[in-house]
Amino acid sequence: MQRRVLSDRQWQLMAPHCLGKPGDVGRSGVDNRLFVEAVLWIVRTGSPWRDLPAEFGKWNTVFKRYRDWVKA
Repeated sequence: MQRRVLSDRQWQLMAPHCLGKPGDVGRSGVDNRLFVEAVLWIVRTGSPWRDLPAEFGKWNTVFKRYRDWVKA
């Protein structure tokens, strides 16, 4: 990705609070930062999930992870 949504400092503060980090019980997220940045992109642009740029991964996979995250 050419432009990060979160600064490295912001990510350092947020990362310990994300579900699915290495060492957590269950499956770990492949790239938690990319997932959070994808969610922030959706919020910032107001675009539908189907318009999520491919650099964030498959929109449906990101959406399902977001849906599960909201339910947690």
